Amino acid sequence: MSSTPALHRQTPTLTRPRTTGHAPHTHGVPPIVENPIRLAGRFRGDLRTEHWWWSPELYALHGIPAGSVEPTVGLLLAHVHTADRPALRDSLGASATAGTPFAREYRVLRMDGCPRTALLVCEPETDPSGAVIALAGLVVDVTDSRPAPEPEDDVRHRLETEVEQLRNAMASRASIEQAKGVLMLLMGCGDQVAFDLLAHISSHTHRKVRDVAVSIIESATGHSPLPADVREILKDACPPGRPGV
Repeated sequence: MSSTPALHRQTPTLTRPRTTGHAPHTHGVPPIVENPIRLAGRFRGDLRTEHWWWSPELYALHGIPAGSVEPTVGLLLAHVHTADRPALRDSLGASATAGTPFAREYRVLRMDGCPRTALLVCEPETDPSGAVIALAGLVVDVTDSRPAPEPEDDVRHRLETEVEQLRNAMASRASIEQAKGVLMLLMGCGDQVAFDLLAHISSHTHRKVRDVAVSIIESATGHSPLPADVREILKDACPPGRPGV
C-alpha cells in the first residue's frame, strides 16, 4: 500500500491555533515557554492510519500551543519557508515510499514571526515485509549554531560592491583582449605570446596589466602616445621590418 498520497493530500496551508476559552489540554505536560532556544521535538506519523503525533517541544518550536491543532504533514510544511518547502516535501515523500532516512535543514515560519532554523532527522519504520509503515524522527532548533543574517543595508552594500568588482573585471578583460589583438597583429605572434608580453611590460614598468593594455589601445587608436617606458620595451620586442605601436 503506497503512502505517498497520504503525504500529498495534506495541503500545506498556514494553520493558526484555534482559540478557546480554556488552556489547551497537554496531558500533564508543563506549559512551554515562548521563544524556544535549542528545542528538540519528536514526531511520528503512522502511514496506515494517517495519524501523526508531535511532542510538546515540536509544537513550541513552531510557535503553536501544544495540542491546539491536530498535527499533520500539511501543518509541518505550512510552517516551512516557501523556498525550503519543496525539498523537505520531496524528502518526506521519498522516505515514505522507499524507506530512505534523511536529515534536512529548513527555516521555520513561526506563528509569532520569530525566525528560527531547524534540522529535521527522519527515520522510516518498516514492517517485516519491508514496507514503510511510519515516519518518525527528531526536529532540532539549530538557530544559535548558524551565523546571524546580515542587515539589509549590509547585504545591499556587499552586492553593489560585488557588482562593481565584476564590472571592473569585465572591463579589464575586454581591454586586455583588445590589446592582445593589437600585439598579435604588430608582432605576428599568437594569443599566449601577446599576453606574456603584456605581463612582461607590466612587470618592468610597475603598471597593472590593464593599464598597459589601455595605453596600447589608446596609442593604436590615435588617442594618446605610448608612455616612453612601454614604447622602449615594445621597440625591443618588435621584429625587424614591422612598425611600432
